[in-house]
Amino acid sequence: MKWSRAAVLAACAIIGGSQAALAQSGPPQCNAFLPLRDAAQKKALAVRKATEHKAERKEVCNLVKVFFAAEEEVVKFLETNKTWCGIPEQAVKEAKQGHERTLKFKTMACSDAPAAQPKAPTLSDAIGTPSVDSPTNTRTGRGTLDTLSGNPLVK
Repeated sequence: MKWSRAAVLAACAIIGGSQAALAQSGPPQCNAFLPLRDAAQKKALAVRKATEHKAERKEVCNLVKVFFAAEEEVVKFLETNKTWCGIPEQAVKEAKQGHERTLKFKTMACSDAPAAQPKAPTLSDAIGTPSVDSPTNTRTGRGTLDTLSGNPLVK
């Protein structure tokens, strides 16, 4: 099972990048960001390790759900405290975009059916002929399927 490393790494980068936005000292509620960010980073790392070790889909799904919830807390914190903590609008926007990518990844990881591979075309598909002989697409008289009593597919 292949997982998009880019999705996991992007989420880690967004959460890590948000620290720069809060590097400035501010009101006491701004200090609550660091534990939220650290928790989300730990959960993102757990998802990354699980995907690298090709863990079962169910396990990855559970890890992604936990990470999604932690990332949601980070995004809510950034939205709520952007004025008080001096968080740039761009950082909030990037965090939201990362959260949307995580949602897509969660949907993919937690879907019951594995990703369906498209069926490769056959030679019959390419040249437009039926793949199975039947009475409707064969003729009697001097053909390869004729026997002494006629076409066996017609009977």
